[in-house]
Amino acid sequence: METKNKIEKDFDTVKTFREIKTKISKEIKGMNFEEFKAYLEKTKLTPIAK
Repeated sequence: METKNKIEKDFDTVKTFREIKTKISKEIKGMNFEEFKAYLEKTKLTPIAK
């Protein structure tokens, strides 16, 4: 029987994405639509010029 060694990752995309989703969920909990729109405007990402 052959065993495979598990490789340690420097960056775990799934774990990071779940942490970000949880953080955002906590921040927007209980917001009404207008507050949510303001939150989106405040946290909007800006494109990086090339």
